[in-house]
Amino acid sequence: MCAPFIGEVSIKKYLPSGQIEQVICDGENYAGARFCHYEWVKQLRDECEEYNVTFAFIGTGRRFVKDSKIYQIEGSELQANQAYKSGLSYKGKPMDFKLCNLLGMPISDERRYKPYYGDKCQTCGMKIICNGCTHCGKCEQSK
Repeated sequence: MCAPFIGEVSIKKYLPSGQIEQVICDGENYAGARFCHYEWVKQLRDECEEYNVTFAFIGTGRRFVKDSKIYQIEGSELQANQAYKSGLSYKGKPMDFKLCNLLGMPISDERRYKPYYGDKCQTCGMKIICNGCTHCGKCEQSK
């Protein structure tokens, strides 16, 4: 997880091993937040895509820089929405979960949890790695 993402990072030398299955990236969200640059996020995403590793850009942070323009983005929901709109997230190879019951027997697909995504979820930067709506009451879908 690269958060808060406040400087250029390369993980390219670690990706060929296959031990990294997903990378999550988010800007800084606190008072006095430092800048998160589009170019840094794009470079990290491109490295993940090269090795088919899922990359989730889940939020821009409060201060986001793209094409030399500074964006002040208040609120985590708007930051997640802007991250989604950037198109930088990448769905790589799926993680292979070998789920078993207490006896060690595999759990069938029919018995596994099936995530639900409401309307608001469709434009959230976290959807690519999310387990679905929890019906928390923050949106119309969960009321």
